[in-house]
Amino acid sequence: MSDIFSRIEHSRTADDVIEQIEMLILEGVVRVGDRLPGERELARQFDVSRPIVRDALKALEARGLVVTRPGGGTMVADVIGEVFAPPVMELITQHRKAAADYLEYRREVEGIAAEFAARRATADDRALLSDIMRRMEEAHARGDFEEEVAIDVEFHNAVGECAHNIVLLHTLRSCYRLLSDGVFLSRSLIYATPAAQDVLLAQHRAIFDAVVSGDAAGARQAARGHIDYVERAMAEAERSGEWQRVARLRLRQRKNADGIPIDAET
Repeated sequence: MSDIFSRIEHSRTADDVIEQIEMLILEGVVRVGDRLPGERELARQFDVSRPIVRDALKALEARGLVVTRPGGGTMVADVIGEVFAPPVMELITQHRKAAADYLEYRREVEGIAAEFAARRATADDRALLSDIMRRMEEAHARGDFEEEVAIDVEFHNAVGECAHNIVLLHTLRSCYRLLSDGVFLSRSLIYATPAAQDVLLAQHRAIFDAVVSGDAAGARQAARGHIDYVERAMAEAERSGEWQRVARLRLRQRKNADGIPIDAET
């Protein structure tokens, strides 16, 4: 981790160190699982003594913001955690309306995030998005489905970061935690065909182009259009899966009726 901590100019207390690390977590500069530099390096960057750094890290750990593992250093804790309690999560997975509501929520929130990102993205933000977009296109060209899916989530997280709104940032991270966990939908269904993969790549490119060019209205429209497509693709995938299930059962029943062994199915 490069020098992201600033020299403390005045009182040089543990509270000053705590405040700076807190803001880096809030702003999404350091993320869940990121390893902080060791005490010696932190003391150098903050220009404070190691006991001050040690006290600050202990206080942050007591508040659940960092975790310290013997021999593994200090890392940012899972400050996102579970969005819903397990009983609610079980209910959500059993009811189809929840998935529709999830996409409706994403459509609106991601539209706002993309609009804000187009208005507020800095040169460094645009450089970050450019790198993510490049890697997504390279994964697509290689046909690396799993990598492209992973970068998909990274891309949307980055757009949220570029919006420079702390509440929006962490709201989106919670939202994407559900996506990564496959609570509402399987991204493998969305990416099922090369045609769908091409469309999704083009949609991510449209969001990217609008954000980096500062087109706020275009960014919002592109983000909302992306979710509209995902919603249609999921519905089509579910229908196709159901059609395939019924067709297989129908074929099995006909062969049973005709006395054809099931093993003869092709």
